[in-house]
Amino acid sequence: MEYRGTIFLFFLVSLFLANSNQVLGTQPCGPSDIVITQSRTNKVVEGKPEYVVSISNACKCAQSKVVVRCYGLSSVESVDSRAIRPVDDERCVLGGGRPISKGTPLKFKYAWMTPQDFPVISSTIHC
Repeated sequence: MEYRGTIFLFFLVSLFLANSNQVLGTQPCGPSDIVITQSRTNKVVEGKPEYVVSISNACKCAQSKVVVRCYGLSSVESVDSRAIRPVDDERCVLGGGRPISKGTPLKFKYAWMTPQDFPVISSTIHC
């Protein structure tokens, strides 16, 4: 009988630990939870199509210091440096490094010959 009690107790503890991450909101988040979409605005600037980029965080934990690959961010129109700013010739920081929370997307526009990719390189999680 004691053996069954030990197994049952082990089962309950395991179940609690397995669910505690969900209950406490400590599910792992990461750069893959930053979702970047872009589309044309139908505006043309100096002969180049304009694009609007939206960055959102799919994780319930805020993420700061979000860095994307941008290769200098080419644009014939000025880009809001509060939204995206080159760090070097290859990387840009989003939102000045401030946290991006779920439900509060960050947006900016740029105009260039073709749409640019902005793959996320890194971020810092705040849970």
